[in-house]
Amino acid sequence: MKKILLMLLIANCTVLKAQELNCNVTIISDQINAQQASEKQVFVDMKIAISDFMNNKRWTNDIYSQDERIKCNLIITFTKSPQQNVFQGNAQFQVIRPVFNSIYETLILSYVDRNFNVSFSPEDRQMVFNEQTFSNNLTSILGFYSTIALTLDYDSFGKTGGSQFLQRAYNIANLASSAGQAGWEQSGDQRNRYWLVENLQNQQLLPFREGFYNYHRIVLDNFTTDPVGGRKQVLEFLNSIKTMQQLRANSVLLNSFMNAKNQEMLNIFSEATKDEKQKAFALLSVVDPSKTELYRKLVK
Repeated sequence: MKKILLMLLIANCTVLKAQELNCNVTIISDQINAQQASEKQVFVDMKIAISDFMNNKRWTNDIYSQDERIKCNLIITFTKSPQQNVFQGNAQFQVIRPVFNSIYETLILSYVDRNFNVSFSPEDRQMVFNEQTFSNNLTSILGFYSTIALTLDYDSFGKTGGSQFLQRAYNIANLASSAGQAGWEQSGDQRNRYWLVENLQNQQLLPFREGFYNYHRIVLDNFTTDPVGGRKQVLEFLNSIKTMQQLRANSVLLNSFMNAKNQEMLNIFSEATKDEKQKAFALLSVVDPSKTELYRKLVK
């Protein structure tokens, strides 16, 4: 009996101590040329190190069970290795949220990182990260992704509920920007990591965070019981996004949201009235013009 109680206690402690993220890491290195085949093992070590960082570091004092951990995907594609232990490429970071009263999961962020340029050697497998200082680009990127995931997940369950994590993401971005690292520049390309967190903090785009909460907590979580009301609120949110795009053209935040939601938008309006489909198509083709042909299915 004592042994059983001890095992239950250990299991309970494991649940209480569960970290916040459940991140699946993929590294694609096929484009690194054959002459560098000796470096292939480093990608195995890197995947292990990144997975450990993303899945074992705690960011909050909140209690998570294993099933409550925030799902995310980090898909890294390396295209160059200009010198030993230095790698250049791109990445896609996705954050996934369950929808209440269903088995459906929704993609809440799909961010394309065009400057995933890092250094890594086998000695770096034990990653040390301090939010108050810049150590290296890889840990800063991973810390940034982690706090952005927390920001958006908490925002989806409570209006601007992720603000504490947003401030931490902003501090990480500022430190890396001050260190002159690629992908954090405050001038030039406004699709990078700095501008993602800037957009989330910008007052002109505050309606996005409020609409983001309504979209997930009010619309999706209740869509099986109130699809008509849900579609009405989504149209209102799309109108709000249209207004925000006029204020901040080519916003990386708004573009990343639409990249995550295009198929879902199509599904939401698939059973709508003819008038609603026309309104949805008109808005979607404006706020997400690259997917116009996809949205045209609504009016065929």
